[in-house]
Amino acid sequence: MKSSTDPDPSYEPREGSRELTHRDADWSSLRILVTGLGVSGFAAADALSERGAIVTAVSADATPAIVERARILEILDVDVRLGPEHLLTVPASTELVVTSPGFRPDHPLLLAAAARGIPVWGEVELAWRMRARSGAAPWITITGTNGKTTTVKMLACILRAAGLRATSAGNVGTPLLEAVLHPDPYDVLAVELSSFQLHWERSVAPFASVCLNVAPDHVDWHGSMDEYGLAKAKVYAGTQVACVYNVQDPATEQMVMDADVVEGCRAIGFTLGLPGPSMVGLVDDVLADRAFVEQRRTSAAELATLADLQGDGPSVAPHNVANALAAAALARAYGVGPLSVRDGLRAFVPDPHRIADVATVDGVRFIDDSKATNPHAAGASLAAFEHVVWIAGGLLKGADVDSLVQSMAERLRGVVLIGADREQIARALQRHAPDVPVVDVPDTETGVMDLVVARAGALAQPGDVVLLAPAAASMDMFSNYGARGDAFAEAVRRYASQDEGPTAP
Repeated sequence: MKSSTDPDPSYEPREGSRELTHRDADWSSLRILVTGLGVSGFAAADALSERGAIVTAVSADATPAIVERARILEILDVDVRLGPEHLLTVPASTELVVTSPGFRPDHPLLLAAAARGIPVWGEVELAWRMRARSGAAPWITITGTNGKTTTVKMLACILRAAGLRATSAGNVGTPLLEAVLHPDPYDVLAVELSSFQLHWERSVAPFASVCLNVAPDHVDWHGSMDEYGLAKAKVYAGTQVACVYNVQDPATEQMVMDADVVEGCRAIGFTLGLPGPSMVGLVDDVLADRAFVEQRRTSAAELATLADLQGDGPSVAPHNVANALAAAALARAYGVGPLSVRDGLRAFVPDPHRIADVATVDGVRFIDDSKATNPHAAGASLAAFEHVVWIAGGLLKGADVDSLVQSMAERLRGVVLIGADREQIARALQRHAPDVPVVDVPDTETGVMDLVVARAGALAQPGDVVLLAPAAASMDMFSNYGARGDAFAEAVRRYASQDEGPTAP
């Protein structure tokens, strides 16, 4: 790690934005263009207008929700312009652009701003600069290709178990600007950051930070895997106390080594193996801390056990153990005691569609992990079970599934393929798992899930798992991954009702 007292010394904002480092700075009369009127764009325009900025907000869409937001903003004297024709040029007097994640870096509006030397901030940068001048809640920041929502919510549970007023914010939970400007201030914020949000970040200096893992995703937005990785690495810039990395993912450790951080910041690893000094990891079934104890070379503190993570389920997936270790490391960096880590992890309830047991029918478990929308996430799910009938397919977004299929071939009892890009998965199965039975379901109507579940159940044997972990996005057949998971769960329940002895988990 490269120590620095400035989290991003290369950043030189234009005159007019240089002193905008807290909410009580002089925002008045600054001419700001806000792109997009989703939740984050609306919050940005509202907050800036309240502080006297002259705000223009543009949106290509005019959905009922956006029209309603536009009406509210117009009452606040925001100049709202709806329609794609307003996204072609930057207003002549613009001094700052605040953009939302839906706008790619190569959007003509953002390229035009850059060509004129106009600073472009994302919602995260704006929220950081809207913090109180003194006593602002520290941020603990979390990113990663997979697992960040689970980890940030685990962390928030741990912080609350320690008696702190805390919330999850950013890419999940409370909108970040809302959390920062809340009239009843938080003690600390657990902040989830997507690669889209990190791309535009300039001056955030988190108390502690982590990149959980890095695998190909959103390359279409960033332009290349290198650019995607650079965006993820920005989570570490300016970190004050602890940069947490994944020992099993060397790319995250390299990010820490390359990061400009505050003097004295520590590198803390998390691992599913035995932890070395300055790591948290597993000792048998114990989550153990060898990073935040006085005699870390010779001793460890027990933080929790695997049983504390299981909730109502029969087992805990390895990647969720890793998420818990990362959350625990961040909490320990903040000074939270071991008992609060345990109590917070016990209190955590996973979101739907994340390795959720739906039913057991004739000894076969049916599990919904519809949130596994890329090969990396699907691989983590498949690795949790010995024998799997895999339901896979959807929109692969250009992702390669060869290495996933090759690494998981021995676990596959059978495969049921759905969605637009199922042929790509079928070819990978033919290359790397030619003896595995494959059922191709060409129908892309949402009601086809009953057939999918029935065919998967027919391939399974007692003790097997039927796993919906599609490795692909859902929009070819469903409105989102949640709708896909709901359709699967409902089909499983209908399938179970046809059997004389199903047992719900």
